[in-house]
Amino acid sequence: MGTIPLEALHQAIRSAWSADTSAVSDWTNSNSAKGQCAVTACVVHDHLGGDIFNCTATLPTGETVSHYFNVIDGEIVDLTVEQFPEHTRFSEPKPKAEGFPSTRDYCLSYERTKQRYELLQERVAERLDR
Repeated sequence: MGTIPLEALHQAIRSAWSADTSAVSDWTNSNSAKGQCAVTACVVHDHLGGDIFNCTATLPTGETVSHYFNVIDGEIVDLTVEQFPEHTRFSEPKPKAEGFPSTRDYCLSYERTKQRYELLQERVAERLDR
């Protein structure tokens, strides 16, 4: 993995999450990882490399949600899995490029996601510089 310890990166990311970095309107401090997966996966990729994968999370209610996470050196690094309740099922992970060179490029092709990513990226950089 990269030069920043994963735990230090995780702490910086976690402390930088907020409603304005989340993809959902019902974000709360009590579930701060909710809606943060795509932007978090991109920030982790910035620091640790690897690949970004996608799967479908099926909640116990039957609702389905797209979910992104990292695979680094063959190891799953999912800093936002805690957003899901117990008994959530996940589909087989795979890249989701949909005509783009990478899953990362696909995620950042959405303007709102790109804005949320840039905000999270800036906050994480500030925390890591301290």
